[in-house]
Amino acid sequence: MAERTEQMEEGGARSALSVREQVALLPTTPGVYQFFNRDGEVIYVGKAKNLKRRVSSYFIESRDHSSKIRMMVRQIVALKHIDVPTEQDALLLENSLIKILQPRYNTLLKDDKTYPWIVVRNEPFPRVSSTRRMVRDGSHYFGPYSSVMVQKNMLELIHGIYQVRTCSLNLSPEAIARGRYGVCLQYHIGNCKGPCVGRQSEEEYAAVIERVKKTLRGDLRATRDYLHQQMMAAAAEMRFEAAAQYKNRLALLDNYESRSVIVSNTLRRLDVFSLLMDEAGGAAYCNYVKVSDGTVVNSFTVQLTVGAEADEKEVLSRAILEISDRLSGTLAREVVVPFLPEEGLFGEEVKFTVPLRGDRLKLLEFSQRSAKLYRLEKLKNMEIKNPEKHTDRLMEAMRRALFMDVQPRHIECFDNSNLQGTYPVASCVVFRDGKPSRREYRHFNVKTVIGPDDFASMREIVRRRYSRLLEEGAELPDLIVVDGGKGQLSAAYGVLCELGLQHRITIVGLAKRIEEIFFPNDPEPYYLDKTGEPLKVIMHLRDEAHRFGITFHRNKRSAGFIRSQLDEIEGVGTKSADALMKRFRSVARIREASEAELAETVGAARAHRIWLHFHDGEALPPEDGEPKE
Repeated sequence: MAERTEQMEEGGARSALSVREQVALLPTTPGVYQFFNRDGEVIYVGKAKNLKRRVSSYFIESRDHSSKIRMMVRQIVALKHIDVPTEQDALLLENSLIKILQPRYNTLLKDDKTYPWIVVRNEPFPRVSSTRRMVRDGSHYFGPYSSVMVQKNMLELIHGIYQVRTCSLNLSPEAIARGRYGVCLQYHIGNCKGPCVGRQSEEEYAAVIERVKKTLRGDLRATRDYLHQQMMAAAAEMRFEAAAQYKNRLALLDNYESRSVIVSNTLRRLDVFSLLMDEAGGAAYCNYVKVSDGTVVNSFTVQLTVGAEADEKEVLSRAILEISDRLSGTLAREVVVPFLPEEGLFGEEVKFTVPLRGDRLKLLEFSQRSAKLYRLEKLKNMEIKNPEKHTDRLMEAMRRALFMDVQPRHIECFDNSNLQGTYPVASCVVFRDGKPSRREYRHFNVKTVIGPDDFASMREIVRRRYSRLLEEGAELPDLIVVDGGKGQLSAAYGVLCELGLQHRITIVGLAKRIEEIFFPNDPEPYYLDKTGEPLKVIMHLRDEAHRFGITFHRNKRSAGFIRSQLDEIEGVGTKSADALMKRFRSVARIREASEAELAETVGAARAHRIWLHFHDGEALPPEDGEPKE
């Protein structure tokens, strides 16, 4: 059961941190920010493509700042931010918050400017058109669109795909029966089927309108299939211009699918809650999003201290109760959640929804992303203010994730490297408290293995490493990570068993798919949380071992390649090769040197052999005074 909340604060206004410290913790994502004065009032709301960069600009001394901005900055004591997926979402959310909060220092978007919508009108043979006003007359509204161009393209798409009327005629049954209308140009060019003269029934037209509504709601599968079929048919008939038009409409559909849900006419009033549990089990983060009249009007995250055995359902239930009490005990009739909370706590009038698709799922993902960013800010702040506590929490998270008895304060990771069995080497990297300890990195030349045998190489290296540590009485690691699958893990684990270390050291194997972890004697992989810190530490280990081993292998291979070219020459040994490389620096310069220059370093006889080796088939240059052939 969750313990009583010890810390519960909104996503930006943190009295524990100075404003500049809060700015330093901002993400670099798009979003909306709010500035607060000493009375807790919102004095400014703004949008940003990069929150950290934009908010930081207010606190840089510059003559470009107006007196009004300088006055506002002097009043700021706290800030709050809401990150959003795109700049368009930031623009829409900023507009909504300014209209609701009416901050003192905002000058833009304080008028009642509204964004364009597409309306399917409530009338006989409904028209599909543009509007900036929403009237509760039974019509269906879709949007809003962040620009007129996007809305115009969608309208053109609708009218290009579906044959719906564009005229403003009254098409009631009585008006059509009078016979006063005649077909227009849109009928003759195929954009309308002539309902004004009775050539299309209301039932047939209504079926078309339903397909239009599905498209505008984002259900684009049927439309995409239709466009793809038309594009392929046009291409097969060599009507390439028409095929290109269909291709452009398909691209427009893809853009439409990613439209904003920060403002949505399909969602009237609901609450959204998401929960993020800390890996170490000591804390949870619950984000709350309030949607009113289709608009996100509030969003903040609270932190809860939870017991060691508290499960997600209990923590979510407690978080919802805490937040609803904070909001005067009121919840919307519909509450979107990632999973159902405990029953019987919220009354029958509240309906909990776990979405699988659509705008509700997008809102839930938005809430989850906000909770993750808030948690990241808290962890960054902990790392800055209290690094020891941050390390303890990280090590505890790794201990839990890998089912260890002790925290993995000392970790070693092994990786093999060879080129078709040549120049086999291995690397061992060491991490202390989750960070690289580069002074303790070690390289190994594989001595007893012939050919490309990764398993035998792993056995040799692990045996050499830990036999030596045992002989010296040195500290053993808490965790060994083997870069490889079950084969490499079995080879290393077998050596630990021979040395009697299988119960003293935890060992795991890391498969090629980075999220797969193997334990000894367990054929099934274990999957770590892809967004969790333990996996990030293990990925860092793997990358360091790979980089360290590859660098050593590349250097050894290059030196071996150079040496091998000189060792192939009869009569040239190690000392002669070293002397040549010391003087000429490269094999290319040795090849270009004259026999006399070579003789100055290794003597005439060896110089002659070396020159012949690099100039096979060429005639020796004649000595001075001898006739040329």
